[in-house]
Amino acid sequence: MAVSVDTVYQKVLAILNKEQRGYLTPEEFNLFANQAQLDIFEQYFYDVEQFGRLQGNSTEYSDMLDLLNEKISLFEKLQSLTYSSSTSSFTLPSDMYRLGTVIYDGSEVERVSQNEYLYISSSPLAKPTNSFPIYTRDETNSVKILGDSQFNDSFTVKCTYVKKPLKVVWNYTSVLGNAQYTATGSVDFGLHPSDEPELVIKILSLAGVLVRDLSIYELASQEEIKETQQQKS
Repeated sequence: MAVSVDTVYQKVLAILNKEQRGYLTPEEFNLFANQAQLDIFEQYFYDVEQFGRLQGNSTEYSDMLDLLNEKISLFEKLQSLTYSSSTSSFTLPSDMYRLGTVIYDGSEVERVSQNEYLYISSSPLAKPTNSFPIYTRDETNSVKILGDSQFNDSFTVKCTYVKKPLKVVWNYTSVLGNAQYTATGSVDFGLHPSDEPELVIKILSLAGVLVRDLSIYELASQEEIKETQQQKS
């Protein structure tokens, strides 16, 4: 359930060629494709917050909040955490974009601030237990967990999280000086199939900046605004 990188590239080339706007090299496309994917991906979370304030549509498939959650679900993962004895903490996944829930023994571990962690750990009444542990997160992309004592490698800790999209690659071989697509080494977009039109539009916008042609940039921007308005109306 992915968007073909070759399909998007061919559509972008076809539009640029039709409008006689020049050629987009594979290297330029890969650069723009990853920027476009990241922009759309980050917009998911902004839109979830926006639509979350609105009353849901009674028609299931036109409820934008449901659609956004479906899109984000493609990136949700559950993973066991590895303990680092050098930092006395559990290392979070390297491909993590947003942390969801830290889990121990089937229950959620409560997150607290560093100040709260110090206060709670020294308070006999508020002190956490293995049944109700707490954790803090630091700049090293890891979490420290405290129950009856500080958790170590004898504890099995997991977390849910939203992973980052994989880096998009349109790979090719050169045939008589022309770039020919090859699936080997290529990486498709990780976004929801419904985002394919927006990917094309965003890449065209970036291509318009590259070839210093304002008209193609404005055209793509207008289409993007129109699509966004239709989704939010």
